[in-house]
Amino acid sequence: MKKIVILGAGESGTGSAILARQKGFDVFVSDMGEIKAKYKELLDIHRIRWEEGIHSESEILSATEVIKSPGIREDAPLIIRLREKGIPVISEIEFAGRYAEGVKICVTGSNGKTTVTNLIYHILMKAGKKAAMTGNVGNSFAMAVAEGGYDYYVIELSSFQLDGMYDFRADIAVLMNITPDHLDRYDHNFQNYIDSKFRITRNQRKSDKLIYWADDPIIRKELSAGEFGMTLLPFSAETGEGMAAWIENDELYIDYHTKTKLMTIHDLALRGRHNVFNSMAAAIAGKVLTIRKEVIRESLSDFQGVEHRLEPVITVCGINFINDSKGTNVNSTWYALECMETDVVWIAGGIDKGNDYSELFPVVKQKVRAIVCLGKDNRKIVESFRDIVPTIVETSSMIEAVRSSYYLARKGQTVLLSPACASFDLFSNYEDRGRQFKQAVRNL
Repeated sequence: MKKIVILGAGESGTGSAILARQKGFDVFVSDMGEIKAKYKELLDIHRIRWEEGIHSESEILSATEVIKSPGIREDAPLIIRLREKGIPVISEIEFAGRYAEGVKICVTGSNGKTTVTNLIYHILMKAGKKAAMTGNVGNSFAMAVAEGGYDYYVIELSSFQLDGMYDFRADIAVLMNITPDHLDRYDHNFQNYIDSKFRITRNQRKSDKLIYWADDPIIRKELSAGEFGMTLLPFSAETGEGMAAWIENDELYIDYHTKTKLMTIHDLALRGRHNVFNSMAAAIAGKVLTIRKEVIRESLSDFQGVEHRLEPVITVCGINFINDSKGTNVNSTWYALECMETDVVWIAGGIDKGNDYSELFPVVKQKVRAIVCLGKDNRKIVESFRDIVPTIVETSSMIEAVRSSYYLARKGQTVLLSPACASFDLFSNYEDRGRQFKQAVRNL
């Protein structure tokens, strides 16, 4: 019997374990940390062996195949040993993809991927389809495959998940943009990160689709340099020439089989230039999936948005508080600042992923009146912005950061949490950071 070892017993690992058990494998789960009670319970119900607080190497190195959590680095000693022994190490997505019957719509990009994943799922649900939203949005793809009954899987993919994919094939791939992110995991080499993102196109055939933002210079350069066999469906703000979607006189046009004026951009539920692109990508996917244009239009106009992404919290004494805790890289924070319509007190900081803050200088100079640093080590932010923003305050807890920003802001201004950094120095994840922010604001 083939033995599958799963490293990491979070959402992804537990889902993989249950699917592997269902398919008749001998399954062992190992987590170096503490496994949450709900996952232990699931593993026990399915009679799956597990361990926590340790990696028993003899057990792990006897695996036929290893599925690793996307959070475990490639250069971890155990992963290196597995590779040396020739034991395949794959991602949950690769494993579950072998058993998924249904259309796989896969979304990646440095920014916008969660919003686009949610939008496409919203369109499918409105159209009455049996769809699962999985992957990096926090739901296990493997668990959805194990449950069965889905005709569509909308899968958000991070670069770490893509790294462990080899034979997996996306029926529809969506590539939103590529800007430097997670360079600490890619030897500080941007090309390595670009290659990782382009793995979403791996194994695609002529009948498969690649929806992509044509105005992104990195994507354009990569597509012109390589041989790509899938059907290309670009979208752009600028022109209709060869585009599957574009904007003309504030109208959103889709051209897939037939040219359709879908709706005016003023009717889109999501505000901001970047959200026009997010809506275009989702609309093309809807058309490819033969969803009626009325359903696509309605979905794009009544979508509720994503928690922790430019999420309005409340207004206190005329000061608006906005939670963009999902803004974990520089480009994402640029989008957040760019669509602010008032002066901003900006809460930033956390674990720096090799950030270059210079692209933020113009928008920060224009809109930011004060910076509240929230992290264990704020030196890089202080040094980067000290000549641009007169007031920079350092804090080490969310309560302190929210209070400081409240005292610094004036009536009519906005306090924006958009950290441009990972959260793991003070918080368990960006959701935890966002929820603590919202709680601290409500307690003012």
